[in-house]
Amino acid sequence: MSDLDGIHTIDTGFVRPQFDAAYLLVERGRAAFIDCGTNHAVPRLLAALDEVGLSPAAVDWLILTHVHLDHAGGAGELIARLPNARLLVHPRGARHMIDPAQLWAGASAVYGEAVMEQTYGRLRPIAAERVVEAADGHVVELAGRALRCLDTPGHARHHLCVFDARANVCFTGDTFGLSYREFDSANGPFILPTTSPVQFDPVALHASIDRLIALQPTAMYLTHFGRVEDVVRLAADLHAQIDAMVALVRAAAGQPDRHAALMASLTDLYAERAQAHGWTRGREALCQLLAMDIELNAQGLAIWLDASCR
Repeated sequence: MSDLDGIHTIDTGFVRPQFDAAYLLVERGRAAFIDCGTNHAVPRLLAALDEVGLSPAAVDWLILTHVHLDHAGGAGELIARLPNARLLVHPRGARHMIDPAQLWAGASAVYGEAVMEQTYGRLRPIAAERVVEAADGHVVELAGRALRCLDTPGHARHHLCVFDARANVCFTGDTFGLSYREFDSANGPFILPTTSPVQFDPVALHASIDRLIALQPTAMYLTHFGRVEDVVRLAADLHAQIDAMVALVRAAAGQPDRHAALMASLTDLYAERAQAHGWTRGREALCQLLAMDIELNAQGLAIWLDASCR
């Protein structure tokens, strides 16, 4: 568990190592978590507290960037073990934490109850009096350390990012894309956008990325995965790929099997960019690491295109 400026990166264990992160912020004996992974991650988060010498009673906040289950599925179970903590969440996401039945039903309709139980664990509701809605600009004080919440749609309408002014970093959830450490090269981190269903909005995502860069942070902390620097270059990469991905889904619109065509063209895009970045392990290894992301990106792009054509 790394430590810089009181920020500890926790691998939640979801999917594979270094795929899904939560963060523990420590300031003068008080603590906050940012994102939490699934129910299965709760022991890891509690162990991280113990590692820094704090008890669950020292945690004041669990801050969610958004309520997708790889970020927020374990929120109810974690809050139940943190006697003094409150949950901070985007106003559009609050009701899903108080009553997660709709979240569960929607995901279960796609994956089935058995897979949901195994992957995420049963979602536990959180008492309304412990839930705080974070409108744009809402500031949380962690022992005097200001954490400012920014409304950052594009990946999801219920997405916020957190700006930590003292450390001069942003916690970006999925707004600032995905950057897996396996793709690091002499050129630094490799990054790609995430357009997973069902609320991708390219115009909003461009604006949210620009808003984060305007803060001039020294680093971004991504849920997938970890701290990345060289943020201006990475933002330019994200902007270019968002435009390229939108062009690809438009080009695939007339194909007999649109999904297959889009999957193939997205794979080509990422493979070409990764190779130019210094990836040497080949297309097959890239496809294995990005299989889930390519599938979700293709679905999200298609849903956006269909909605924009209505």
